[in-house]
Amino acid sequence: MKLKSIFTNSFGILFSRITGLTRDVLMASALGASIYTDMFFIAFKLPNLFRRIFAEGAFTQAFMPSFVASKHKGVFATAIFLRFMLFIFLISLTITLFPEIVTKLLAWGWSSDKIEATAPFTAINFWYLDFIFIVTFMATLLQYKEHFATTALSTALLNLSMITAMLIFMHHEPKTIVYALSFSVVIGGFLQVITHLIALKHFKLHKLLIGGWKYRDKKDIKEEEKKFIKLFIPSVWGNSAPQISSFLDTFLASFLITGSVSYLFYANRVFQLPLGIIAIATATALFPSISKALNRGDEKEAYSNLSRAFWLLAFLLGISVVGGVVLAEPIVWLLFERGAFTQQETLQTVNVLTMYMIGLMPYGFAKLFSMFLYASHRHSKAAKIATIALVVNIITSLILIKPMGAMGLALAGSIGGWTLFILTIKEVGFDRFLKIIKSKKSIYFIVAMGVLSIIFIYLNGFILTLIRS
Repeated sequence: MKLKSIFTNSFGILFSRITGLTRDVLMASALGASIYTDMFFIAFKLPNLFRRIFAEGAFTQAFMPSFVASKHKGVFATAIFLRFMLFIFLISLTITLFPEIVTKLLAWGWSSDKIEATAPFTAINFWYLDFIFIVTFMATLLQYKEHFATTALSTALLNLSMITAMLIFMHHEPKTIVYALSFSVVIGGFLQVITHLIALKHFKLHKLLIGGWKYRDKKDIKEEEKKFIKLFIPSVWGNSAPQISSFLDTFLASFLITGSVSYLFYANRVFQLPLGIIAIATATALFPSISKALNRGDEKEAYSNLSRAFWLLAFLLGISVVGGVVLAEPIVWLLFERGAFTQQETLQTVNVLTMYMIGLMPYGFAKLFSMFLYASHRHSKAAKIATIALVVNIITSLILIKPMGAMGLALAGSIGGWTLFILTIKEVGFDRFLKIIKSKKSIYFIVAMGVLSIIFIYLNGFILTLIRS
């Protein structure tokens, strides 16, 4: 396990998350948890949904092991890129022509007036997906070279673009601010493409693609393409499950009181911070090395890396869960309670955040162990597991939404996360998992979490006293 790669990736994601939180703080100050924030979040939801399914999720997980095994890497990469780029462009064009229909699907409980007002923002935001697919394709090639810094750091360009738009239009009317944010999303995607083109040239990977284009009709890659599609289709579904869950949260929240969509968004932003800089960063850095190890038949190295990564995640995610639950109110107060964001909105967001944090560790571990399934070409198994977790999430969401509101939706997501984790461990092998946790590190972990809980409880009381005095 290459700690340098993990921490480089973590630093980049941390920087991105910090700029993201800065963006959200500015947005909360300017718009609060109002109808205009709900409109923007709905419009931004769709490109994010497809980005995570096709770009960051399914594409990378299917492309990496296929690319590693390919005998004609340049031709294979070029062929796959052109097909996907055409497909995504056609989707973007369709949504630009029919934005109201798509917006209605995202917020079924909204009135026709709200749908009509949100539709233009949906059309603008979706073009971000075209740029981010190009970024993801180039990022996967850079990951093959075990270079993660460019991708991790360039993600912040989206946030910086949106922050700039907020600073310029902060004092304009809300509708103008939402338009500015929407255009800044597309600009941010363009800037990310530029940085990846520079990195691609630095590692001379552009020659690979040029060669792939030059010899595209002279190399037979039909079998490689078939294998990729065979991996990609279940990978799409496997990655769709958590995104459908997120989509479901937004859909159901649109039937709740105004601000519910925003409570879920702001709480999820805090939840995504440790998930991104710890779990996703570790899994992303580990994926190429595990894929290469399994491709050459070295399972011992693959499982050794998995074990070390598990304990790194256990301690870091454990600290995040304890801190996130105990210090939820001070965290939300510090980040969001200013301007149009009131104390009541802080308390609502705190309740949702607490429910999300219950699922942080299982989601993080599931992300790690699912990478092993994808690297070993068990995409279909991963898809079946994700489907079961999604069904559990849907059922619990419908049960909990009435008595708990937005809190119930967040708790349902955590229950789905636990389901995902348990079933993923079962597929990887309970015996291997038990071998990992049968260690003195388990005792150290329990003691450390107990001590931290006591420290955070006292710290929380002290901070709340200062806030309320």
